[in-house]
Amino acid sequence: MSMSEMGTETTNALTALPCMVVIPCLNEAAHIAALIERLSPSADRLDMKIVVVDGGSTDGTQAIVETIAAANPRVSLLHNAKKIQSAAVNLAVEAFGDQFRSFIRIDAHGDYPGDYCDQLIEDAEATGAESVVVSMATKGFGAFQKATAMAQNSRLGNGGSPHRHGAKGHWTDHGHHALMRVSAFRSVGGYDESFSHNEDAELDYRLRVAGHRIWMTDKTFMVYYPRASVPALFRQYLGYGRGRARNILKHRAMPKIRQMIPLMVFPVVAGMSLAFLNLAALIPAGLWATACLGYGVWMAVSQRNPYGPLVGFSAMVMHLAWSAGFWLHILDFRKSEARAA
Repeated sequence: MSMSEMGTETTNALTALPCMVVIPCLNEAAHIAALIERLSPSADRLDMKIVVVDGGSTDGTQAIVETIAAANPRVSLLHNAKKIQSAAVNLAVEAFGDQFRSFIRIDAHGDYPGDYCDQLIEDAEATGAESVVVSMATKGFGAFQKATAMAQNSRLGNGGSPHRHGAKGHWTDHGHHALMRVSAFRSVGGYDESFSHNEDAELDYRLRVAGHRIWMTDKTFMVYYPRASVPALFRQYLGYGRGRARNILKHRAMPKIRQMIPLMVFPVVAGMSLAFLNLAALIPAGLWATACLGYGVWMAVSQRNPYGPLVGFSAMVMHLAWSAGFWLHILDFRKSEARAA
């Protein structure tokens, strides 16, 4: 970069507005209007733009946003032909990044405190972090969704992940994406659009390698609503497992212990097929199932939690799907390597 270009970039950074909000979405007609309304006071207070990036909704989401945008100049709609969230954020930064120093990524199906954006911007300024991430408080409504939320909030379901259970503010290597400096985001090339899942962890890896700092705030959080059915939860975690495998293969980074333990689930479940040769093949999977269901029973008794037994079942769905996704991607990768050879 030439000196004149560096000077222009510095001037743009100084004159740009503090932040914009980016909302990737697909078929969120039931939630998008309420979400924009909830964010609008912050947008007015902080002089922010709200950019909804739609991946081709067929439920009327686009029409809702267009109606809101016609009455509120702070709201804009972009069309994301690639559909996935990573491409949505890249598109918003490409279109409006020159006007803002930072952006806040908002999940269309989440919920946020009224001062969410204020606290993120305040922590970014106080710490000088290039990225501020948040913890998630998972909640549900129906029986299965409530049980899944409890599983995701527990060590059984999240393995002690810091962006699941919250902690004192600290520097970290990964968290749920919230605020990010446009300059840092652009310096590493934004999200890798070949990732449909786990794109946030993959980007965090490149940010750290490039010397950028990630701050886990304890000033605010987001509320996440998990999948409400077994098939939807399984598909989600199957994608997460594939995404984690892609991340590891791309960067040759060893998974953490809390990620390595669930990797054994798919092999031991698959190993049950050998029970016709030796019944001992049932033991590893039986121990895993007993541990998960036992945890749920413990929750039911110790916490007087009526959803306790279902918590163990939800955790089993997440473990199996994540592990299956991981190993299926590894197998696909090996097959593609063999064909290439």
